[in-house]
Amino acid sequence: MSCSPLTADRQANITSMLEQQADRVMALGEWEERWQQNKIGFHQPEVHKMLKKNIDKVLNGRTGVRFFFPLCGKAVDMKWLADMGHSVVGVEISEKAIRQFFEENNMTYTEEPVPAIPGAKVYKNSEKNISLYQCNLYNFSNSIEGHFGAIWDRASLVAVNPGDREKYAALIISLMANDCRYLLDTLLYNHDLYQGPPFFVPDEQVHSLFGSSCGIELLQSEDALVDKRNWGLDKFLENVHLITPKSN
Repeated sequence: MSCSPLTADRQANITSMLEQQADRVMALGEWEERWQQNKIGFHQPEVHKMLKKNIDKVLNGRTGVRFFFPLCGKAVDMKWLADMGHSVVGVEISEKAIRQFFEENNMTYTEEPVPAIPGAKVYKNSEKNISLYQCNLYNFSNSIEGHFGAIWDRASLVAVNPGDREKYAALIISLMANDCRYLLDTLLYNHDLYQGPPFFVPDEQVHSLFGSSCGIELLQSEDALVDKRNWGLDKFLENVHLITPKSN
């Protein structure tokens, strides 16, 4: 699915929808507090079914792929990919989440400072080739770990503050290798009924954020309303997009 230019009506529609969540801002400290209080309903104890279903399209026949996990939490998906022989780099603000990932998966790890990012630490398991950076995502760059052949974004774009999405997209694009395959999970729901997070991300905005430099294909759209009725929602769609750099 190639990206077509946004019409004035489509752009106005995006603007109208996003204005309703524009003032919803989550400070980094709030996310850390959620981890400290174990309010982590966003964490899934099993490998995400959307990743499992679409992994062949992400790998595209490649082995030993370098995966990037923005706002990785303690996602078990990271170990699943590492067990398949891929390497994983993640970024997460919560030290507790990172330590729990290694400990709950019975993995040893080292801890060291990151000279290029003041105050940051990187936690590594060399056996599985997993490196998790504890820092502000926007302090991370391709000068730290280079470029990646794949990105799995299950709860990152939908978690960042809506006003930061352009900055977020610019960072993600800067981390993509020429052959990168970026699997993006977004959510659609009635924004009049729930403010987020997780925030809704209209398909039109996915195209406006990434379409100028990437091709975008909607791989899957699934009704995920189950377990979300307690948010007062009457509709909850989960969309998975495959985003790839356009060839120069």
